[in-house]
Amino acid sequence: MTFESISDELALLAAAARQHTVYLQELGVETFQGQVVSKRTPSTLRVSSPKTRAESVFDQPPKQIFERAPQPVPTARTPAPGVIAAAPKPDTLFSSIFQTPQEPLPKSHETFEQIWADVGACTRCPLSAGRTHIVHTEGNRKARLMFVGEAPGADEDAQARPFVGRAGQLLTKIIEAIGFKREDVLIGNINRCRPPANRAPLPDEVAACKPFMLREIASARPEVIVVMGNTAMKNLLDIKEGITRVRGQFQDYKGIKVMPTFHPAYLLRDPSKKRETWEDLKKVRDYLDNNES
Repeated sequence: MTFESISDELALLAAAARQHTVYLQELGVETFQGQVVSKRTPSTLRVSSPKTRAESVFDQPPKQIFERAPQPVPTARTPAPGVIAAAPKPDTLFSSIFQTPQEPLPKSHETFEQIWADVGACTRCPLSAGRTHIVHTEGNRKARLMFVGEAPGADEDAQARPFVGRAGQLLTKIIEAIGFKREDVLIGNINRCRPPANRAPLPDEVAACKPFMLREIASARPEVIVVMGNTAMKNLLDIKEGITRVRGQFQDYKGIKVMPTFHPAYLLRDPSKKRETWEDLKKVRDYLDNNES
């Protein structure tokens, strides 16, 4: 292989790394471990690693989406003489770092149809100019579990349904992996119109649309909300911390348990995060299993 071809390969790798970094920044991921996937390079320059189990997720049955072989349980280290080991902090204490107590969710007798009638042919923000359809929340209005994302993408805008593209297909598998069907849960977005080029909604766009999502939550009163991605989490919970610091820890929205986790679109770009997402969703599954009425 010539020097010029090696230089071309390295330039391609650098461009891919820059693109991936920009994507992570857009998602609000603050810390991550780099993962480089190379094309065919000379053995002296090879930086790729063997395919992981998470990367072959789509070849597996739904309930095996996240699972790996059992890992050895790490043993606790013995404290040095005279040193007292610190007790682990409970989830509630961790959550209090990020949130202040909220008023309980008021009772609502609104129907989704009444809320959508108020949405109407909405022109409250500039996103209305570029949309094909308004994308309303979908699913079981008496669901115990709700999933909330950021905003529709191209497939959702075309079909007027939330989470029907590649990320939506992965979300459906995630839902099945924790013992539910898509029709058993509620699925929606903070914003109902697609932002240009799938960018994050701007504050004024969120302010125009978010009240309708909050009214739907008050109407449905789910026991748990899984909020997916940095933008949706911050806009629902009104906290400043990024998703990497808060994910996996139950938060509170007016008495409703909220589990922040990564967005399915992010998992498609970085399959290594599927393990963490699975740990988050197991907590949701266990909470619902242990609190059945």
